[in-house]
Amino acid sequence: MTAVTIYHNPRCSKSRQTLEILESRDLDVDIVLYLETPPDQSTLRDIVGKLGVAAMDIVRTGEDEYKISGLSKDASDADAIEAIVKAPKLLQRPIVVCGNQARVGRPPESVLAIL
Repeated sequence: MTAVTIYHNPRCSKSRQTLEILESRDLDVDIVLYLETPPDQSTLRDIVGKLGVAAMDIVRTGEDEYKISGLSKDASDADAIEAIVKAPKLLQRPIVVCGNQARVGRPPESVLAIL
């Protein structure tokens, strides 16, 4: 069975709903509480690659940390990843990784495509 990892924030309703979907399928889920154990640059690059998006696509631009970061909507992947490492609250949530694919759980059901 392929390992499934969720980058999870238990205070987020979408993250909780996504975790429920995963657990309802009796999957062995590795839960990463990314605010407590932030992913490093290498892990974030891997996630971005598996998502097939620009790093800015996983930045929460509505957070105060975004305004402080100095990032712009057209920031490079390296700059966006560096900002997430410095302020993990910027990471979009939840993100589910399964094998060589990943999905942002918005809506939560979108993760079913990679299971």
